[in-house]
Amino acid sequence: MHEVAARAGVSIKTVSNVVNGYPYIRDTTRERVQHAIDELGYHVNVTARNLRSGRTGLVGLALPELSLPYFAELADSVIRAAEARGLTVLIEQTGAVRERELEVLRGQRRQFTDGLIYSPLALGPDDVHELDGIGHPMVLLGERIFGGPADHVTMSNVEAARAATQHLLDLGRRRIAVVGAHPGETVGSAALRVQGYAAALAENGVPFDPRLVGEAGPWRRPAGAETMARLLDADLGIDAVFGLNDVLALGALHTLHLRRIDVPGQIAVIGFDDIEETAYSSPTLSTVRPGRDQIAQTAVDLLAARIGAAGDGGPFQQVVPDFAVVPRQSTLGEHAGA
Repeated sequence: MHEVAARAGVSIKTVSNVVNGYPYIRDTTRERVQHAIDELGYHVNVTARNLRSGRTGLVGLALPELSLPYFAELADSVIRAAEARGLTVLIEQTGAVRERELEVLRGQRRQFTDGLIYSPLALGPDDVHELDGIGHPMVLLGERIFGGPADHVTMSNVEAARAATQHLLDLGRRRIAVVGAHPGETVGSAALRVQGYAAALAENGVPFDPRLVGEAGPWRRPAGAETMARLLDADLGIDAVFGLNDVLALGALHTLHLRRIDVPGQIAVIGFDDIEETAYSSPTLSTVRPGRDQIAQTAVDLLAARIGAAGDGGPFQQVVPDFAVVPRQSTLGEHAGA
């Protein structure tokens, strides 16, 4: 590090700040130090640094299920954001099982990591006390628990669902079905997105028809296909579909193809999440981009700040990233942009 500092013409402290990802450094200084690091082939002695700091350089990422494309792509984004800070991510899959989600919080694995990025599905608002006193930095993701003792990065679920529905309304669609509702749910993505859907209908003077709100269990392609089939069999005059996530919408597309229903001529379809597959489906799927990379980057930044603050990081924050509607062929037809 002394040699890097001499080569770059800066202090050893500046080199340390660059290596450890300290944000408040001029770009020109950072580039000069990085150039010196590259020229000298300098590598941080992670073991020695961790012994001095009492940290492992490892952070946990607990997700419900990596077979679901959104969570797999989120994990990739978190890993890349963490690598930029010199952190290694250990992924734990909970299967949305309550006992496993609690084990993630209390289990012995926590002693091997400096912090946790945590996305529960089985826990809910009544479980906020489970987050108390876990003894290590944590950033909460998702829509199951709000107001907990942790920084929280969530989505604009209501506003984004309203925007997705508004996109269909702007195209003249009025019989808009929902695929993926969870009846009786008051928190979580499904409830919030149905709330946004209903708000858009009300704002446009379109009556809410509960028959158009299709229930689906786990948000997978088969559930989307089966729900779409039930809605079609009910002969409700559907002219558009809002899948509450992309795999549900892709499942709905499959059923529409089997029934030889033209998309978007007869029925337009939009999803939510902007997983990679949506840009390559046939037709390409209109969707909502919820800010996945921003969610990952913000979660890593907040966690790193808490780890660095050693328990004195100030008030907990709730961050809601930007979203965007991404129109493609499933709503705009063959001339839509990719």
